[in-house]
Amino acid sequence: MSWKKSEKLMSTISHYAGFPATGVSLRQMVQFGEKPSTGTLFRASQFLSEELPIRLAHRVEELGTLPDGLSEMPSIKKVQDWYAQSFEEITTLKRPELDKDTRNRLLSPSSKGSKILSQTTQNPSLKYRNGNGSSNSRRYFAHIDDGNNWPPELTDYNKRFARTLEGIKRRHDSVVTTVAQGINEYKRKRQRMQIDSSIQSFLDRFYMSRIGIRMLIGQHIALTDQTGARHPNYVGIICTKTNVRELAEEAIENARFVCEDHYGLFDAPKVQLFCPPSLNFMYVPGHLSHMLFETLKNSLRAVVETHGADKEAFPVTKVIVAEGKEDITIKISDEGGGIARSAIPLVWTYMYTTVDQTPELDPSFNANTEQTSTSTSTVSPPRPNLYNNNQPSASGGVPVPVAPPLPPTTADPTMAGWTTKKQTTTTRTDTVRAIRSRLKSGTRREVSERKQVGDAEGMVNEERAGSGASSEGLEQL
Repeated sequence: MSWKKSEKLMSTISHYAGFPATGVSLRQMVQFGEKPSTGTLFRASQFLSEELPIRLAHRVEELGTLPDGLSEMPSIKKVQDWYAQSFEEITTLKRPELDKDTRNRLLSPSSKGSKILSQTTQNPSLKYRNGNGSSNSRRYFAHIDDGNNWPPELTDYNKRFARTLEGIKRRHDSVVTTVAQGINEYKRKRQRMQIDSSIQSFLDRFYMSRIGIRMLIGQHIALTDQTGARHPNYVGIICTKTNVRELAEEAIENARFVCEDHYGLFDAPKVQLFCPPSLNFMYVPGHLSHMLFETLKNSLRAVVETHGADKEAFPVTKVIVAEGKEDITIKISDEGGGIARSAIPLVWTYMYTTVDQTPELDPSFNANTEQTSTSTSTVSPPRPNLYNNNQPSASGGVPVPVAPPLPPTTADPTMAGWTTKKQTTTTRTDTVRAIRSRLKSGTRREVSERKQVGDAEGMVNEERAGSGASSEGLEQL
């Protein structure tokens, strides 16, 4: 039976939509998640059980009030139902009944206090403590006096809440693609080639909010699954020492493989990397990997289409990473023809594209397929600068790219592969390298220059069987 929203549910959503979202920074998330336990995870669950419905309610309300009939498009209605269903699942999840002592422990701030956030100042509009205890003690990142003797009800609730979030994450995997389909439906119905500024602003807000929501969900699931033997550089999906060179090398490898696969090339355009090997900073590796991969995919496509797929030697694309006092700059330069000056104002608009038609989505499409193409959609994905702008608060920009935006992997970079740390991406890259080596060596299989990945699926399966690679390996390309 298909899910349907009720009037009572929509009334509750309208009530929640009246509250503002609460920003959570990377620094706060790292501080909180350094030593996750039953008590701290329960506190985080309580925060998310209030915060996520507010954020979901905002999106449901906005999806229902879009201008010029966009809200009536079938794909937009489908996305709105997904958000409403997720709202209902979180708000109806039964909370445990706790005794007075347990409640007091959860509400009492730790005697150790907060070292990382000591510079936080009290809100001057409130009386100190305001009769409710320290304001920081009720926040997501608050310390509590923790121990191992929490009642089993807390552990059970933490597991149920994490399972609920996992289901929500899977449900929303295809949101980006489905919204793009809704925009295309709107274009066809209204016979328009461009969208107005209000819809452009909506898409910016919508995708920014989606990144923040999935960031909170991904972090909580990762902390719940995290065992005592966690990677020392990881707190959930956040890496405190994200190595830029390693991620750039993986993105280059994956982008070249996709380029070879799509155009039937024996060897994709070379990419030269200039980056200090020890350069690292605190970041979400999945976000940086996504931005690098998508921009490199743009560059390689532009180079191949500008110079022709039959060209024996392509110009080298360069990736230059520079470290400043306050930021890290990554420049990707290619010889792919560039963008006409008259088109530069359109680069960051969602309707700027180089193709005339986007294939229709199958009605049963659920975006659990993790494949990537170099073909361009008539609606661009969330812009890379949205991922960049979203880092300070799960609340610098990316310069103009050298080619129009291309569709991303349907796997969301916020979570894909990073709850298992670097193992998945390392296995994926090793598999890609092994396949490329076999393709070029000519051993065990004859491969022509124009069909170097004709039997790629079988080769991937063989490599996985030999190396123990997970089924996620190349699907996330």
